[in-house]
Amino acid sequence: MKTVGWIVSISLIGLGVGCATQDQSLLKQDNMVWIRGGEFLMGSDSKYAYEHERPAHPVKVNAFWIDTTEVTNEQFKKFIEATHYVTVAERKPEWEELKKQLPVGTPKPPDSILVAGSLVFNPPTGYVSLHDYAQWWSWTKGANWKSPEGGTSSLDNRWDHPVVHVAYEDAQAYCTWAGKRLPTEAEWEFAAQGTAVRTMNADDGIIKANYFQGSFPTRNLAEDGFEGTAPVASFEANSFGLYDMIGNVWEWTSDRYNIHYYATLSTTEPADNPTGPEQSYDPNEPGILKYVTKGGSFLCASNYCSNYRTTARQGTAFDSGMSNVGFRCVKNEMK
Repeated sequence: MKTVGWIVSISLIGLGVGCATQDQSLLKQDNMVWIRGGEFLMGSDSKYAYEHERPAHPVKVNAFWIDTTEVTNEQFKKFIEATHYVTVAERKPEWEELKKQLPVGTPKPPDSILVAGSLVFNPPTGYVSLHDYAQWWSWTKGANWKSPEGGTSSLDNRWDHPVVHVAYEDAQAYCTWAGKRLPTEAEWEFAAQGTAVRTMNADDGIIKANYFQGSFPTRNLAEDGFEGTAPVASFEANSFGLYDMIGNVWEWTSDRYNIHYYATLSTTEPADNPTGPEQSYDPNEPGILKYVTKGGSFLCASNYCSNYRTTARQGTAFDSGMSNVGFRCVKNEMK
């Protein structure tokens, strides 16, 4: 995270789960699935929902294609090789740009902090307050998509895992290269409806998503076989044929995040293909441009949050590239 990585300012982590809705004959092409579109109820009035998920409101989305999986390291590597693109995490932060997004008078951090890098999850060894996320996130020099833990870490045996440490503009650049785009939040949530309701302990004893089993952040039992990201499609697909719509990594959408946005929408008349608010706003970090990320990650745990809904959402700083944030793409028509 470039803007606030050195002060480790992170949004609450969660895991979204939704209810299976319409059936559709799966139409697939080039590792994408055709979603027919329609009207649905977006957001939630559940007692478990956070305020920024309220109120539930009707939305209409047109048909679209969506990637069956999150973009993998192997796919992202092909993009890098073709374009020689340099991700945000690989660039040295520019203080003159950073300070525009910080409170007036914020002192310049030491040069040892203003280095290329990203936020890496490092589990503490003892008890910590769950309100102090600085205890498990660390700004790590050299951490980026190809070196997820910084240092000498590599992607050996992880080429089929979702790419991480990608900022919003990195995801946008990949989508453009691939002839696609990022989904709107409405499109993403509509597609996630095909994810059946899940509890953290599945009734049949089978773990159906990559999440944090145990007591976050210190004790990960890894009962699903993964302490971090998992290869895409390691768990069953939803009824639309999409994998990892919950768990594994948070996914970028194209919508700006504004905590008050849903309150501006009608609860009776469907919003037609909404694309989010014009202005980003998070009262906790009012000067930082944020976009909505969806779906939760491998760091979601029952003791840390209640985001077990497809309606779960968070605002992520546009220049953030953490070890649990990735993306998938959509397009309007196949050529």
